[in-house]
Amino acid sequence: MRGTEPLIDAFGRIRETVHEVVEGLTPEELAYRVDAEANSIAWLVWHLTRIQDDHIADAAGTEQVWTSGGWADRFGLPFDPLATGYGHTPDEVAAVRVKSAEVLAGYHDAVHERTARYVERLTDRDLSRIVDQAWDPPVSLAVRLVSVICDDLQHAGQAAFVRGVLERRRPLPGSRSGG
Repeated sequence: MRGTEPLIDAFGRIRETVHEVVEGLTPEELAYRVDAEANSIAWLVWHLTRIQDDHIADAAGTEQVWTSGGWADRFGLPFDPLATGYGHTPDEVAAVRVKSAEVLAGYHDAVHERTARYVERLTDRDLSRIVDQAWDPPVSLAVRLVSVICDDLQHAGQAAFVRGVLERRRPLPGSRSGG
């Protein structure tokens, strides 16, 4: 097994979770927040995808899919194009409204595809490369990728929790519980 295979698998699991979470939801359901301070599914999926896009583009030395693929224009959010959601206020979270679940999943799929292509070609030596000297110890590419995976999985789990709250309120398409 190559050192990158578990990383590719983990990013694939994030993609699967994103699709399960957003499937069949309306824009209103994607924007639902359990309270005024909470994150919505739309914000959580957008944010986890933005972080992955930002960090992979930085590691690969490429432009982010968000801008290069026209996703910033498709989403039309009122933020700087390089915003990732880090440090967003409750009002900024509320501003993340999407036209459809397909738009969220589409952006995530585009980022996943770029991520998988990048990670597939990495060698063990590449994974040892230091990508951030600001930490002690300095951060290797492998550690950065694991960090992205951990952050993404946490947010995907949070989005799944919010979907579960919605499912308890009424059955949703594709729900396992039926209500």
